[in-house]
Amino acid sequence: MKKIIVALFTVLFLGMMINCSSAQVKNPHIQRQWMLVSLDGFSKDELIKNKAEINLTAKNENGKIRGSAYMGCNRMFFTSEFKNNGKVKISGLGSTMMACQNMNLETSFQKKFEKMTTYSVEGHFLTVSDDNGNAMKFVAADWD
Repeated sequence: MKKIIVALFTVLFLGMMINCSSAQVKNPHIQRQWMLVSLDGFSKDELIKNKAEINLTAKNENGKIRGSAYMGCNRMFFTSEFKNNGKVKISGLGSTMMACQNMNLETSFQKKFEKMTTYSVEGHFLTVSDDNGNAMKFVAADWD
């Protein structure tokens, strides 16, 4: 009887280990929806009015997260790789092709976003920067 119970617990334990190891773990520090709070002197009111944001809540597949962005007109999409050493690679930035009255924020974001090479998360803030000192700062949308 003792051998059966030990065998049963062994099978259950191994099953849990296999099941847990195959699950994708989300990085709660990165995989969030982020609201843009700072870019090229755009005012806070402009950023709020345009509902400027990036969304990194998709599943992390092989270290890459497919993200989306919105800056008031077009839906944008991209692939991001956030590495443990503070490096980030943004690639494949594309968007829908609607023409809107004021696309200054969107144009500025598109010109700079793929050039970002580093990131840091401090509290509820995500900052991405390029090699020339240009930066974008975001706040987690779920932060009160």
